[in-house]
Amino acid sequence: MEPTTTTATAVENIATNHQTGNFVIDAFNAGGPMMFIIAAIGLLTVFLVLERFFTIRALTIDKNDFSEHLFAMILRGDIRQAITYCDSRPTPLTSTLKAGLVQVLNHRPDEEVQVAMDAMVLRETPRIEGWTAFLAVFGNISTLFGLIGTITGMIASFRGVAAAGAAEKAQKLSEGIAEALHCTAFGLIVAVIAILGYGYFQVRVGRIINDMVESSMSLLNLVVANRDKMKE
Repeated sequence: MEPTTTTATAVENIATNHQTGNFVIDAFNAGGPMMFIIAAIGLLTVFLVLERFFTIRALTIDKNDFSEHLFAMILRGDIRQAITYCDSRPTPLTSTLKAGLVQVLNHRPDEEVQVAMDAMVLRETPRIEGWTAFLAVFGNISTLFGLIGTITGMIASFRGVAAAGAAEKAQKLSEGIAEALHCTAFGLIVAVIAILGYGYFQVRVGRIINDMVESSMSLLNLVVANRDKMKE
């Protein structure tokens, strides 16, 4: 029974020696040096999620409410007032419609009106997308670093067991396995946050771009049908 008692004592020691009373801190400490890289990726992920959230919120506008007021001005033939209204609420959607209205004010053909709005959509798209693609990158590399931590933890575990005495084998094995599992867990947590954020912002970006394209087509159709009402 003595080897069993020694093993149980070693496991109990490794479970208590590094505890601080905080689960997250204890798990982080148990994960080894790879946890610092995963933590850095996690901080970048959180920063990018917050940056994208507030930026996209600032770049969006109620399309229906805006279009209702803008199209009423166009139906009255007041293109200058419509352009001023767009300038008062600068967003990718309003910039797109303003580009078309400027061409209408200059009496350009319908094709040039559409080209101007399409060009503005292309110009505004990178500003809307921002660094969203990096969320997918962070999700992938956090998983990979978690896997690297798992491998290095297992290597350290078996190397420690091979070099340790009988009384220390259980402790070395427990330390290596703890490092491996904690790295895997933290890497996957960061990956889940990053990938969920990426999916959410891809949907938001897609909706904004679709609103720009749809509104530009509606504007062109309205202009074509009411050219005779346009004021100088």
